Amino acid sequence: MFSASCHYGLQAMFYIALHSSDEKNVDLNRIAEEKKIPKHFLSKILQMLVKDKLLVSMKGPTGGYKLSRPADEITLLEIVDAIDGLDIFDQCGIGFRKCNPDKPCPIHNDYKRIRDRVYRLFEDKTLVSLNEEIKSGNSMSKIVEPSD
Repeated sequence: MFSASCHYGLQAMFYIALHSSDEKNVDLNRIAEEKKIPKHFLSKILQMLVKDKLLVSMKGPTGGYKLSRPADEITLLEIVDAIDGLDIFDQCGIGFRKCNPDKPCPIHNDYKRIRDRVYRLFEDKTLVSLNEEIKSGNSMSKIVEPSD
């Protein structure tokens, strides 16, 4: 449903939320290495997130990335919007260009219900809520603790 860029962006934002603070930025190389994302590809994705004011980028020896605002204020939907846009929530599930509520494809109504649920899920989930699910053990993802 989402592009590879969007998947990587979501992972990177989650990683930055876990490892950055007001005093500490997260280095591009560290994110790329830990998440196994090609560095140049990740750099372009992070710049999109900076442009949409979800991240702050700092240069220099203590440079890197940090969230532009608290993690409990950043939703997954904002990240998707910054990278892929929200058109995906209006597209036909099987790719028909003329599919719409007036002339639906065979799966239009079923797919719309699923698409709307995913939209609401991404609208409700923040970076903090994902963090809490992992820390509570309700998620299969492992937390990579900061090494410093």
